[in-house]
Amino acid sequence: MYKKTESYNEEVTAKLAEHYHSAIGLMGEDPEREGLLKTPERMAKAMQFITQGYDMDAREILNSAKFTESYSEMVIVKDIELYSLCEHHMLPFFGKAHVAYIPNGYITGLSKIARVVDCFSKRLQVQERMTHQILDAIQEALNPLGVAVVIEAKHLCMMMRGVQKQNSVTTTSAFSGQFQASETRSEFMNLISAKLH
Repeated sequence: MYKKTESYNEEVTAKLAEHYHSAIGLMGEDPEREGLLKTPERMAKAMQFITQGYDMDAREILNSAKFTESYSEMVIVKDIELYSLCEHHMLPFFGKAHVAYIPNGYITGLSKIARVVDCFSKRLQVQERMTHQILDAIQEALNPLGVAVVIEAKHLCMMMRGVQKQNSVTTTSAFSGQFQASETRSEFMNLISAKLH
């Protein structure tokens, strides 16, 4: 079952903290000075929280609130906040996911869509893979007539280092089933870009 509260494996925390203690020293800092004494343990706990998606099962999340329903129009959950770690530099990327599906006899709880985004974002990731993982999980669990996923994110690996482009946004998308038809895809794109008044 997916985690609802923060819990940490003490053995993992201790091992990670030991490595972070060494890393702080290798960077030229004194890991024994007052401000850094508890930093390795905090980092160990933060990393376990940030990567808790490895302990989540997206299909189990969706199936935990799967209901028979004849509704067959587009269901959209947009502006789902996400925070992840780039697997190449282990620096954060963050943004929003927009997810839609067209039911084919089954719907799922709306919060479960957001939890599926968490499941895959709370791992070492690349945005392109995560986009398809979200789509595949919904497609497999609900067997809908189609799924659409669009993710817009800013990557600190581009903003803090390398090219240092502060205003760049990366957009990825994946579509299956009826969303592969241009008319349905256009309707989805128009709806996620529309602002509520």
